Amino acid sequence: MNFGKSKAPETAPDHMEQALPSTMSGVLGRSGPISIIELVETCIEEAYTLRASDIHINPTESDVQVRLRVDGVLQEKCVFPKVILPEVISRVKVLSQLRTDEHQAAQDGRFRITLKNGAFVDVRVSITPTYYGENAVLRLLADHSASYTLEMLGFSASDRAKIEHAIAQPHGMILATGPTGSGKTTTLYTLIKMLNKKESSIITIEDPIEYAIAGITQIQINPRSNLTFANGLRSILRQDPNIIMVGEVRDGETAGIAVNTALTGHLLLSTLHTNDSATTLPRLLDMGIDAYLVASTVNIAIGQRLVRKICEHCSEPHTLTDAERKNLRLSLPPRLQHHELSEVTTFYEGKGCKKCDNTGYTGRIGIYEVLVVSPDVREAILNRTPSNVIRDVAIKEGMTTMFEDGLLKASQGKTTLSEILRTINE
Repeated sequence: MNFGKSKAPETAPDHMEQALPSTMSGVLGRSGPISIIELVETCIEEAYTLRASDIHINPTESDVQVRLRVDGVLQEKCVFPKVILPEVISRVKVLSQLRTDEHQAAQDGRFRITLKNGAFVDVRVSITPTYYGENAVLRLLADHSASYTLEMLGFSASDRAKIEHAIAQPHGMILATGPTGSGKTTTLYTLIKMLNKKESSIITIEDPIEYAIAGITQIQINPRSNLTFANGLRSILRQDPNIIMVGEVRDGETAGIAVNTALTGHLLLSTLHTNDSATTLPRLLDMGIDAYLVASTVNIAIGQRLVRKICEHCSEPHTLTDAERKNLRLSLPPRLQHHELSEVTTFYEGKGCKKCDNTGYTGRIGIYEVLVVSPDVREAILNRTPSNVIRDVAIKEGMTTMFEDGLLKASQGKTTLSEILRTINE
């Protein structure tokens, strides 16, 4: 499936076949000269091997820096001579079927590439003109979510039970919340795949379609043809769906249609950009949705972040010093000052090895809080209480906060204490 794009050309202009200077030998683990075509393919191969989500090709005054975002952190991989930048960008444009003669406007595209191991990767491309030349960011969309389960994503047994109960309901809203890059889309795709049964009609409207899922009708929004989230959602309702996934609730119009959709017998899944699960509910009120509608339709709100996992090959225990224990206690909220987590003295760290490229981390895992809209939470919504009050009500009813979930994972050796503190503070 090429998402509306025809297959990228196999050939390229002759100048792209020329070998690069010998100074480029070994820059990406290759020996000998390498052509522009091979260079771009090797960059993508290397990024895929290192589990990178993005490739940044950034021109500077004197050269071109190539950085990979691995486990959410940018790492400089190599530096190219400035002279080859136009040809590298042209090759990316050829693959993406973008205009190679346009250098002063931003362009977005997409292509699919087959790797030497037989795996294929969809690559989303963004090219933008900058002071030192055209800048390119390539997002790798390798569908690893096909085998994901809630347990693999890092949900605890109690949170999994809450989610499974919520998605078993015939109607209502399930919202995944958090900043950009917190894994919300992966969570929704995992839930959609769990719900994908022959007796159910599932339709999604996304921007963009991240991964193709067999048996599900997926719609790509297109503002040029007035196919927005709001208009698309209206059209979907005439397609007789049981379950609907909206990529993101961005405005009051979309929120209003989504809430009414959930109210009229549909299960609706979507994402919101909020800091935590409790903030989600007042945010819908701020979008102009009546309190009684929010209280009646939202089943659960899942707040989440992604943290790096400790490399299992070089993980070792680390006993906190007195100073570190004191700092940990100071970072805990008052209600956790005497919690058993505050008494944990041994955590874990990755010392760095070849397997993790000496970072001490391999892969990422989620830390979560799942807020169930119980009768007491519903009453708080109807009274338009602030998010901190809603949060306190949910905690009293047994909600584990993201911070607690992170501390628990750190004590179990899944991630580091410093990673949890860094992520929560961000």
